[in-house]
Amino acid sequence: MATLTIASKNYGSWSLRGWLLCKMAGLDFEEEQAKSDDPATRAELLLLSPSFLVPCLTHDGVKVWDTLAIAEYLNELNPDAKLVPADRAARAHCRAISGEMHSGFINLRSALPMNLKTHYPDFKVWAGAQADIDRVLAIWRECLATSKGPYLFGRQPCIADAMYAPVVTRFLTYDVKLDAQCSAYCKVIMALPQMEEWIAAAKAEPDELEELAVEF
Repeated sequence: MATLTIASKNYGSWSLRGWLLCKMAGLDFEEEQAKSDDPATRAELLLLSPSFLVPCLTHDGVKVWDTLAIAEYLNELNPDAKLVPADRAARAHCRAISGEMHSGFINLRSALPMNLKTHYPDFKVWAGAQADIDRVLAIWRECLATSKGPYLFGRQPCIADAMYAPVVTRFLTYDVKLDAQCSAYCKVIMALPQMEEWIAAAKAEPDELEELAVEF
């Protein structure tokens, strides 16, 4: 009944978001990996736009390709999955920070692209990207202070955690210095069984995207 088309698991940050959302929603889906020469795939992997045709969810005759649209579709499909907080104020906050991730942080994305196979200790972050990092950490601290964690809005992961999960991997790949609270949150996200499954598959992925390897 459902198919999710994704790009590279090593580089595809938006694909990871869509995939995590489907897993969190309990959707039974088949996974289809687009070819690296597909224009929509390359648009995502080369960071050409905040909105792509990949990931793309096809379900029950409906085709949804924007990550936030996928999130809202899944929330309507299975509200019992609690992809958004029950409290009205928390729900609005969740959607606001998810939208901010969706449309912003361009410097962070460009300077620290997702790459799960690599680690750069003592990576030098330039000022433009550092401002984005500081904003992400401020968002996390505010959410965790309000919800008491371990996830951004309480005891279970939601849309916001899926939206920021690729950023967690970036911070680890590029050795970004974190305070104790944000470091603990990163460990919580990385310990999700879905994240472990995705990362294992990413590390097993063949190194065939030469242009991207050079770019990154």
